[in-house]
Amino acid sequence: MKKKFFMIFCSIAFVANTYSQEQNSIKLLDANLTNFNTHIGVPHATVVGLPEGTFQANDVTKGTPLGLNNDIKNVFTTTNVGGETILNISGEIYGCINTKENYSNYHFSTMFKWGNKKWEPRLLRRKDSGILYHSYGEYGRFWNTWKTCLEFQVQETDLGDFISLSGNRSEPKVDGPKVEIRGDQKAEKKHYNPNFETYFEGKGYIHAYLEPQEPHGNWNHLELYVVGNDAVHVVNGKIVMVVENAINPETNKPLTEGQIQILSEAAECYYKDMTITPIIEFPKFI
Repeated sequence: MKKKFFMIFCSIAFVANTYSQEQNSIKLLDANLTNFNTHIGVPHATVVGLPEGTFQANDVTKGTPLGLNNDIKNVFTTTNVGGETILNISGEIYGCINTKENYSNYHFSTMFKWGNKKWEPRLLRRKDSGILYHSYGEYGRFWNTWKTCLEFQVQETDLGDFISLSGNRSEPKVDGPKVEIRGDQKAEKKHYNPNFETYFEGKGYIHAYLEPQEPHGNWNHLELYVVGNDAVHVVNGKIVMVVENAINPETNKPLTEGQIQILSEAAECYYKDMTITPIIEFPKFI
């Protein structure tokens, strides 16, 4: 355990250093999404306007996905508002945009807000999206849609929660990345808690320490800091999750890099001002 390092995260408010690398920030969004590939999963049975013969199902985790760069329903589009590129995600079909490049040691920053529409199979559930990082493996490994990865959860009232996604299309099944998270290892419901000295294995759904979401219709600032195989989730200026010692179970080596996926998961939402900046260390959190 790198307890000495993670003592700096015991407080939630933080002050970030001004990085000399800021001039090297990459703006990930442009009108044509040239930094990304698109992968679209299995359309739900209720989706209309698809070409004849397109596979559809009530269980969108199984079957034949639309696949790579085949966004025939324009799930992912962009608009220009006041000179700024806005990523519009309809949510109508599960899918993602996936960076063409792998990234390590970075500060990822974006603004996010919810739209109003929801779709099956989550019509009666909370709006959901997500930022998947350290993504690797084939497209569609998880639910025929996403790669194996770590998730910065983006869900109504659950911004910054953590999930490790596996590869359930593979035989035998591929395990998700292993991580350690500080908190009460005996608790039935797992939460990150910076006030605990104990750690638990980050399996399943791990709840954030805080839920500082802005009211519906307002923009939220989502940030992800990654150095080596450690990561910090920040929402609206508050640290909500610290992920430590990520390991790729397929290689048994530290998981320090990967692609970034931005999800469509049955909810309309928007992203803007999406940047990634190289860093060599975490900022000073106080």
